[in-house]
Order: sequence, then C-alpha cells, then structure tokens
Amino acid sequence: QVQLVESGGGLVQAGGSLRLSCAASGRPFSGDAMGWFRQAPGKERDFVAVISRIGESRLANSVKGRFTISRDNAKNTMDLQMNSLKTEDAGVYYCAAAPFWYGAPPVSLDAFRYWGQGTQVTVSS
Repeated sequence: QVQLVESGGGLVQAGGSLRLSCAASGRPFSGDAMGWFRQAPGKERDFVAVISRIGESRLANSVKGRFTISRDNAKNTMDLQMNSLKTEDAGVYYCAAAPFWYGAPPVSLDAFRYWGQGTQVTVSS
C-alpha cells in the first residue's frame, strides 16, 4: 500500500519557522519527483516546491528565499524547511509524488499520482 505521510505542521507566529516532513512507503520513490502543494480554505491547491530524483528543485515565486526543499532517497523522506513565514503561507500542505519522473521537476498537480493526507500550517499575525 502506497502511503505518503506528512508531519510537522502546526501554529506559528508570522516570521517564525516550521519544518515539514513527508515519509513515503509502499514502493520505491527514488525515481520519482516529489513535491509540496498547499491549499488555503476556499482556494485551489497550489504548487509550493518540487525536487527531482537527483535533487534539482523548483520553488514557487512566493516562497523563494524563504523555503527549502530536500529529500533523502535512502530513507524515502522529503522535507520542507519554511522560514520567515507569512500569514499567506497558511493552509493544508500536501506531499506528493510524480512516479518515475526523469525530466525537469513538474509543477502541475496532474503530474503527481500519489498524495498524502495533508498537514495544517497556521500562521498568526
């Protein structure tokens, strides 16, 4: 059974930091691109960050310079370090995997087949 499980969400003040983690299991993920998306209430699920199987990353413009994505293929994990958080960063953060992705890291939801259940990030002003 393929599973992606997010952790690390919570409540933080604006300007603070959080580190999200995603643990993948049920199949090999080392050949996948893996990414983070977020969804605020009443809004669409948006791209945040993605990392390829070899560590090439792309970030949404709104988080560049503040967020860092990383992965450990040996442990089947992926992290998102979020610094200088803003109220507009709040939402449910989802971990996702795009299977056997060998091109440029994808940013479209359609590329990602496997999804976690999400972890809530709340940023207070």
